[in-house]
Amino acid sequence: MKLYYSPGACSLSPHIVLRELGEPVTLVKVDLKTKRTETGADYLAINGKGYVPALELDDGQVLTEGPAIVQYLADRKPEAGLAPAGGTMERYRLQEWLNFISTELHKQFSPLFAPDTPDAVKQAQQQRLANRFDWLSKQLEGKNWLLGARFSVADAYLFTVLNWCRFLGIDLAKWPVLAQYQARVAARPAVQEALRAEGLLK
Repeated sequence: MKLYYSPGACSLSPHIVLRELGEPVTLVKVDLKTKRTETGADYLAINGKGYVPALELDDGQVLTEGPAIVQYLADRKPEAGLAPAGGTMERYRLQEWLNFISTELHKQFSPLFAPDTPDAVKQAQQQRLANRFDWLSKQLEGKNWLLGARFSVADAYLFTVLNWCRFLGIDLAKWPVLAQYQARVAARPAVQEALRAEGLLK
């Protein structure tokens, strides 16, 4: 398999999942501005959406969208327990979390990274995120992971998105539960391997 990624982007989530599963993968770095891979290939010919992640399977198929990719990977090795079994209420809870992270957190960050976003819009976005963080903190109180006792693919995704706070000057210390959660995920060996491979950890 090949994972097309950009350091620290949302592609970090499936990268972490691959490391957690011990799955062999070839990492292919993508320049999101030029839409070229590190080998000079046209990334738009691989993923016409132009963003990461994209997972090229051994049979040549390309799967896109992080929440779909991480569930696909987890289902390849169900014994690892990174996703509850399909058709169970627990699996729908996982999908509920993946959708929340994707729409209510991930996409709220996007305008904050755009250089042409007006300051007033950025302030409004930060307030939206603060409201979501307030709610999220309550959900994580007394729990190690989003689904309770076990680390799941949703935790890999949430960690990835919350990690963007560091680059935007958003201090998670305002939400101690989230800061502790981030530290817990960051301490996992597979997470450290992924961060190191992307040049985000020395």
